[in-house]
Amino acid sequence: MPKEAVFTMKLEPELRDAFMAEAAGEHRPASQVMRELMRGYIAQRRQAREYDDYLRHKVEAGRASMRAGRGRSNEEVEATFAARRKEAAAAPE
Repeated sequence: MPKEAVFTMKLEPELRDAFMAEAAGEHRPASQVMRELMRGYIAQRRQAREYDDYLRHKVEAGRASMRAGRGRSNEEVEATFAARRKEAAAAPE
């Protein structure tokens, strides 16, 4: 992909110097490292958005289930899992 855009940013001189030294220590251009950091940030944010969408969908599905009368009370769930824990504890190893 051709590199035609220029990105200018302001930062502390100490941060710039430390970053440039680390990139030089790896024999890599600072621009290459910045592109990798940007791609990583974009991927991280995209993954977070996708997870938020997934979670929102799951919550809405649960709410719809409750509105339709297919839900269970907290007491029912606690009783079911208390019985399962008791059963698991009594099972031979």
